[in-house]
Parts: sequence; structure tokens; C-alpha cells
Amino acid sequence: MQDKQVTKKLEDAGEEILKQIDKGENPNYELPIRNLNNIFFDEKSKTIKLGDKTSSRQFLNVAHSRKFMQTMLVAAGLKKVIKEQATTSIRDLFYNMKHTIEGTDENTFDTQDESDPLIEDLEASLNVLREELHLIATPKGLVAGEVKIKEAGGSVIDVSKMGSSGWAVPSNVEPEKIEIKEVDADYVLFIEKYATWNRFNEDQFWKKGKCILLTGKGQPARAERRFAQRLAKEQGLPIYALCDADPWGYYIYSVIKQGSISLSYSEEKLANPDTKFIGLTTQDAAEFKIPKDAQIKLNKEDLKRLAEMKDYSWFKKKEWQKEFDYMKEKGFKMELEALSAKSIRFITETYLPKKIQTKDFLP
Repeated sequence: MQDKQVTKKLEDAGEEILKQIDKGENPNYELPIRNLNNIFFDEKSKTIKLGDKTSSRQFLNVAHSRKFMQTMLVAAGLKKVIKEQATTSIRDLFYNMKHTIEGTDENTFDTQDESDPLIEDLEASLNVLREELHLIATPKGLVAGEVKIKEAGGSVIDVSKMGSSGWAVPSNVEPEKIEIKEVDADYVLFIEKYATWNRFNEDQFWKKGKCILLTGKGQPARAERRFAQRLAKEQGLPIYALCDADPWGYYIYSVIKQGSISLSYSEEKLANPDTKFIGLTTQDAAEFKIPKDAQIKLNKEDLKRLAEMKDYSWFKKKEWQKEFDYMKEKGFKMELEALSAKSIRFITETYLPKKIQTKDFLP
């Protein structure tokens, strides 16, 4: 979305508040309710979405007045950043807005925990991404492979020449900031862990397997998910997720595929509904004869999380239910590093090639 459109949305919201004041009404700002009771899985788009329930944040309400003031400050601060054609971090925005209100001992904000949720409120109510509000996060994702990127300044980056470090995914990967110029790959391999991504990059699997290697170093940030979505939509590349065989790895996969509950208001811009899970699964232990000493016993927290995930509508397919049942029955989980018990390069030389060849995916 262009800056002009985003600015207009902010201005329209402000003008609505002014109209209420002019009419002598209690100023209020309507917001989507962002909790589990207002979230659903949309079968058509295959993404997690926010429902249509809303709440009103009112100035003349003791329980709301502080948050109302803070929301208006955040909106004004974001408009200023966009107007100045700058970008800022969420933390910098917090410090820019924090001050003691004149004539009082009250601060506008005490901690960043107060301002961060308000940014998400504005994203949801205005239907914009954080990046479209000129906010940046600390980059953490990495890419390797045959892909060329043109930055807004005009420079072209050949990712295949970036060596062992790869290309750091910037926090804003919108088309206005980067253009995906050339891609020579058959698929995107979205890897949960940096150490595993590093193994694939060191072994130049992106060249042998003709793929793009992408990692978010754990739970992927928005930038990595958005970049994967652009590769899928613009380049027609399928996405395969490679995660730990545990409830947390499976959840990371689900976030890559249909989105997160916390960001349900923006998942159509971030989710990748056609993503397939290529591994690791607990059923792979027998298939690939992974040594038992590489297995980790499930704990109470694992079992609780497993039970929760079994009930998620997006995990109701029989293949996933079978995997969950198998994991619970056998009582163990495995990390990707378990494959190294076979040999250091087993994952790149045997495991992934066989999975790709046999199309042994979970939906």
C-alpha cells in the first residue's frame, strides 16, 4: 500500500475523532477484538482470520482514557514518520512518544509493553501492515540460493554470491522496497533453525537441490513469511517447511502456512496456505533408522500443547492426526539435529533428497 493511502487512513481516523468532539460526544475509537473468541480459520483462503466483533475505546471512560490517549499518540507518531519519509524501530517510536505530561507526574508511556499492542491495534483497525507504517524490526532471517534482488536505491544483490553468511532479509520486503529480479529455483525450503540452514548452505544444497534456502532462526518474523509469500505468488515456487518433530516445530510450520493467532488481522499478506511439511516427523525415526538416543521424551507441556493442536481446525487432516497420535503413543520428540546421529551430512545428502523424490510431505 502506498504512503498516500496509509496517511489518508490515519487522517480519516483522526478526523472522525474531531467530529465526535465537535458534536460534544464522548470521543471513541472502534477496534477489532483481537482474542481467541474472535478468530476463525477461513476455509476459502486457508488462513487464520479475525472476525467482525469490535470494541470501543472511549476517552471519557476511566478504564479506557489512558489507552485512548496512547492510541492517538501512536497514530500521530506514525503519521509523522511517514510524512518525513523515514523509518523507525518500534523501540525508537516508544522513546519518541514517551514523556511526562506537563503539569502532572504522569508519563505518556511507562514501558514498551504499553505501546507495542497499540501498534497492532492500529494495524488491525486500519488494515495495514507494520511495514506500511514505516516501522522496522531487527532483521534475523537469512536467504541463500540463485536469486537476484533489486533494492529501492537501485543496487542489485546476487544472493548466490553472498557466501556462508547468506543475504539478510530486511525487515521491510514490500515491493516498494525490494524487487525480486531473477530466480532460478524449483522450490523454497523454509528451515526452522539457523544451524540446519547453515548446514544446507555450507553443503550448497541450494545449488544441488535447485532451491531457495530460507530461515527465520526459530519462529519466523513477518519479513521472512512475507518474502516466502512473494516467492510463491510472484515466482510460482512451492514452499516446503523443515522443522523439529515436536509440537513447537509443528506450530512454527502452521504459522508459516496459515498464520498466527496473534496476527490474524493481517495473515492474507503473510501466510503461505500451499506450504507442505517435508519433515522432521516422529514417524521418520523408523523410516530412516534414527538412533533411539537421539529421541527426547515428551514432557507434560509437550503433551498439553499436542492436545491443543489436535483440536485446531487447520490440523484436522488425517495425516496430521496420525502423526500426533503416533507421537503421543511413542512418547518422544526429535530435533532436526537428530539426523546428525546418522552422519553430519545425512540431512542434505540422504534425508531431504529422498523426501523430495518420494513427495513424502504432510499437508
